[in-house]
Formats: sequence, structure tokens, C-alpha cells
Amino acid sequence: MTLLENPAQVAGLVTRELRTGERDGAPTRIAVARREYATTPDDLWNALTDAERIPRWFLPISGDLRVGGRYELTGNASGTVERCDAPRRFDITWEMMGAPSWVTVTLAPTASGTELELVHEAHVPEEFWSVYGPGAVGIGWDGALMGLGLHVETGETVTGEEAEQLPFTDEGRAFYRAAADGWTDAAIAAGEDPNAMRAAGEGAYAFYTTAAPES
Repeated sequence: MTLLENPAQVAGLVTRELRTGERDGAPTRIAVARREYATTPDDLWNALTDAERIPRWFLPISGDLRVGGRYELTGNASGTVERCDAPRRFDITWEMMGAPSWVTVTLAPTASGTELELVHEAHVPEEFWSVYGPGAVGIGWDGALMGLGLHVETGETVTGEEAEQLPFTDEGRAFYRAAADGWTDAAIAAGEDPNAMRAAGEGAYAFYTTAAPES
């Protein structure tokens, strides 16, 4: 299947917001992404939480997808399911390289489908923020929301190979360019230094669209 025919338009389906917060006495950065899907809350909830369906648009997953259970996304994050209110909201921890963060996904019916809101809160070292800004996490979620949209719209599976190669195609670069610019704009709107965030946006874009050197 063709992943993206109008990459910038697809990236524009996401509304982005940046906030600050606090957990355990330490400051956090909070990335918020919202997108509407032309399906019911029940169907979208199933796509998000069914272990057999998640790999059709995201990554293979294993573990116990119940409150208190541990999950693992192959080659990516792991964590704990902290809350599950079907078909409205779930909360999970998101753990990568020993660093915990927190993700909340909320669904709300709309006149034409269902709005998904994803909130990712993390303690972000300043040296990391200055290089990549909110795009480090935000662009990755944009890609996931894009894959979810393709799956919900067509019923087809977005293969891992397709998703892995996308950032190195013209269509993929256009999508990630629009996503990086969107997160830069969100950071500036939140009061971050414009020049610093534009530079960080370039760093995040390069991170997602530069192939790792062959060993």
C-alpha cells in the first residue's frame, strides 16, 4: 500500500501543544497531540488496545495488557498499565533506556468520529532538550498516529518494512518536515525561545530522517 499521498496534509491532521509540569518534585515537559479519526470510539479503542491489532499499525507487543500488567513493544519501550477505562482512557508508563515517562490516551466522540488525545510527560535533561526539543518524542508519536489513521481508514496492515523505510523517501521526509515544524511552532507558542526551538527542530528532523551508517 502507498503510505502517504499527501504527507504534509496528513501531518497537518495533528494538533500539537506543549506544556510544563512537575512529578516527584522535578520539572517535566508535556507533549500533547490530538487527531480525529473517522471511526467509533469502540473501534479506535480496539485498535489501540488489542494485542493482535496493535502490530498492524504500530509495533509487535507482548505482556499483560491489564491494569498492573507489564507490556513490551519489540525494539522500543516497555512499561506498566496504570489505568484502563474502556473505551475512554488508558494510562501507561513509557520506559526507554532506563528512563520512565508517562503516557495518557483519551478518546472522545465527535460529530464525525472520535478524537484521540495523547499526552506524554517526561523529565527531559536540558542538554537533550536543547538539541532535539519536543520533536524528539512528538515526531515519533506523529508517525504512530499516521500509521493508526492508515489502518483505521483502510483496514490494511502497515508493515514494519514500510514504516522503517518511510523516513528515507521523499514522501516520508515531507511528512517529518511538516511534523518537525509543527512541534517547533507548538514550542514557540508555549513561550520557548524561537531560535533555540528552530535549531532543535532541525536536530529532531535530522534524527528521524538520517539513516544510521552501515556497520
